[in-house]
Amino acid sequence: MACGKDGEQDPRIGGIAASIRVVPDFPKKGIMFQDITTLLLDPKAFKNTVDLFVERYIGKDVSVVAGIEARGFIFGPPIALAIGAKFVPLRKPRKLPGEVISEKYVLEYGTDCLEMHVGAVQPGDHALVVDDLIATGGTLCAAMNLLERAGAEVVECACVIELPELKGREKLNGKPLYVLVESR
Repeated sequence: MACGKDGEQDPRIGGIAASIRVVPDFPKKGIMFQDITTLLLDPKAFKNTVDLFVERYIGKDVSVVAGIEARGFIFGPPIALAIGAKFVPLRKPRKLPGEVISEKYVLEYGTDCLEMHVGAVQPGDHALVVDDLIATGGTLCAAMNLLERAGAEVVECACVIELPELKGREKLNGKPLYVLVESR
């Protein structure tokens, strides 16, 4: 969680958390969907979200910000621009033209895949993986594996929201995870 210099929660976190709408029973019964579209409609909360990530990573030798489709594309580019890093989109299959490398991963009910352009990252790049939410951790693990196979070092994963009850953090094999808010 984002903390100030004195170890207290950053005061901006409350506004960010309050701007995230929780939609019960979406997309199916029993799911409490964390809807960031309401955060995006609140310019102050959106700016504070990006600013908190930028403050954490500026000057930390991050050369690549890798955003996971689709909501990682919302937060990743402004972070990359602000810290002077390149942005690399990690996409679903058959969305990128040209040569790609891919990483399959297991979902609760099936499998999925992330793809990245060959040559988008170089050996020795220091990568930050960005997404809106961590649930089970499968997508973040696939993103880390993909980047590491290309020679990058993943320094951290950054998410706006964590669903701690799904224990996704445990799947990250010790990689640091920075989260702004826990689900409500």
